[in-house]
Amino acid sequence: MKVIEVAAGLIHHEGRYLIARRKPGVHLAGFWEFPGGKRETGESLEECLQRELFEELSIRVDVPVPYQIVRHDYLEKTVELHFFHCVIEEGQATAVDCAEIRWVLPEELPQFKFPPADQVIIDALQRDTIKDLR
Repeated sequence: MKVIEVAAGLIHHEGRYLIARRKPGVHLAGFWEFPGGKRETGESLEECLQRELFEELSIRVDVPVPYQIVRHDYLEKTVELHFFHCVIEEGQATAVDCAEIRWVLPEELPQFKFPPADQVIIDALQRDTIKDLR
């Protein structure tokens, strides 16, 4: 089965994470996600994430810091999601190539419908937030 590598940004600002809703007509349309996209031939995952965030949200981020890798099998393909922590260095996040965006607290993430592969990350972010509060 084909494996698609995806880089996703955990963009954090003032205690909230930036999430984006997928556009109609695409795989998993209407679901919320951590923004990012597919790696192109010849680019690193970090370069992929920086390119995708600029294309989708019109922002430039600092050097992405690896967080976690999640592999998930769908009927038609397998995705390997590489999640990175990053911070906006330049620009204001705008829904350029997605349906909408929101800044949400970690405890609000379960209120949004995410693809199954993202649940591991949502759980981890909530655990990390609880640890940070202690």
